[in-house]
Amino acid sequence: MDILSVQNLKKYYGKDETLVKAIDDVSFSVEKGDFVAIIGPSGSGKSTLMHAIGGVDRPTDGKVLIDNQDIYQLSDEKLAIFRRRQVGLIYQFYNLIPILTVEENIKLPLLLDHQKVDDDKFNALVRQLGIHDRLNHLPNQLSGGQQQRVSIGRSLIYSPAIVLADEPTGNLDSDASREIVELLIDSNQRLNQTILIITHDERIAMCAKRILALKDGKIVRDERVRK
Repeated sequence: MDILSVQNLKKYYGKDETLVKAIDDVSFSVEKGDFVAIIGPSGSGKSTLMHAIGGVDRPTDGKVLIDNQDIYQLSDEKLAIFRRRQVGLIYQFYNLIPILTVEENIKLPLLLDHQKVDDDKFNALVRQLGIHDRLNHLPNQLSGGQQQRVSIGRSLIYSPAIVLADEPTGNLDSDASREIVELLIDSNQRLNQTILIITHDERIAMCAKRILALKDGKIVRDERVRK
């Protein structure tokens, strides 16, 4: 079953001689529970593609279907709600709210929707992430690796249809990077969480089940490396 379908996606900037085709007629699908690495040189369109898939930046043309919902047929307000509930976003620089504690940052998507937090699920998640003893800390009291763990917790708290990770280890040392990748692999294998990860690190890419390579806004390689 496909959880994601990208159909003839385009994202263009400028026009005529200044036209830039950041994403140029890209199509692919992702099955539920897959783990896909998106690789390519700087400027190949990886982050633009991720932002379009995640509902962060509307494309010039084409469709993105997540769990059979054509997300760009939604109004901006409904798209924001859908993104909060169904798309887990993990960035290189964490994007945590500095005045909120670890616990508040993780629970934020639910609190914004006035949803009741499942305490058992929350406690299991923070223990899995290894931050159960940091819940009352502010982000500036944490290491980079711990902040990224909080970011992952926030992305998983709603059990989203898909998790999108844009260079999640790019700001971490090698030990913290390995721990973050292991957490994502565990989430994929144990929870059957669908994950797309952008990375420049070939070792991280090889941890995925499938690799998509972009160049000049087009997919130039689509390889299944494991089931």
